[in-house]
Amino acid sequence: AGLGALGQRGGGGGGRQGWRGESRGSPQQLAERYADLAASHSEALRQREEREWHNARLRLENARLRLENRRLRRENRCLFRQALLGPGPEKPPAEPGEEAEALRAQLGRLQEKHRRALRHLRRCRAAGGQEASGAEDSELDELLLEE
Repeated sequence: AGLGALGQRGGGGGGRQGWRGESRGSPQQLAERYADLAASHSEALRQREEREWHNARLRLENARLRLENRRLRRENRCLFRQALLGPGPEKPPAEPGEEAEALRAQLGRLQEKHRRALRHLRRCRAAGGQEASGAEDSELDELLLEE
C-alpha cells in the first residue's frame, strides 16, 4: 500500500514518483525529454554564435564607416580651401585688386564665424554637454589648439 499510495499522491500512477531526483516517467520518456533539452541547448548555442558573428560584422562595418567619415571630412576641408583660393571655372576672372579684396573680406567673415563656433563649442564643453565621439573630440581639440 505504501508505494501505490505514494504514486497516487504524487500526481498519477504507473510508476511515477516525486519530483526531486526521482523518476517521472518511463526510460523512453526520459530519453526523449533529454533529447529535447539537448536540442534546445544546441539551438541556443547556435543563436548565440550567430549573434556574436553578426555583432563582429557590425563592428567591422562601423570601423569602416568611421574611416570613410574621416576621409570625407578631410576631402570637405580640402574642397573648402580650394573654393577659398580662387574662383571656379564658371566665374570670369575679376580684376586682381578687386578679387583680392573680395577674398580678404570673405576670409574675414569666415574667420569670425569660425571663432564664434569655437566659442560656442567651448561653452558647451564647459557645461558638460559633451556628446562627441573620440574622433570628433580629437578634432575639436585640434581646432581649439589652432585658435
